[in-house]
Amino acid sequence: MTDSATASPVSSIPNLGPASEIAFAKAGITTAEEIYALGPDEAYRRLLASGTRPHFIGYYVLVMGLQGRPWNDCKGEEKKALRKRFDALCAGFNGSDAKLRADLEQALSFFGVVKGS
Repeated sequence: MTDSATASPVSSIPNLGPASEIAFAKAGITTAEEIYALGPDEAYRRLLASGTRPHFIGYYVLVMGLQGRPWNDCKGEEKKALRKRFDALCAGFNGSDAKLRADLEQALSFFGVVKGS
């Protein structure tokens, strides 16, 4: 645990700003030190578990930031490898996709575009 007097805000990590602070707080992560300790994969997994929708750019922005690199520094083979890690992380959260599909089908049924069950 980090002493709150010496804790750094999430936005002190390069590439992360106020929206990231809000999302991480919803996931129970309130300091940059916690994110560094968890590492990018576990920190992002916790975002997903708290309801954040998966987004590849958000993931690699986090990875690059933890390395002290600009977000747009991720290219080529490195980006392909990160995409594989991202897909593996998101695989356990496909339930959110199922909910979105069910919500869409319900809306389409309401408007008479598809027959409801």
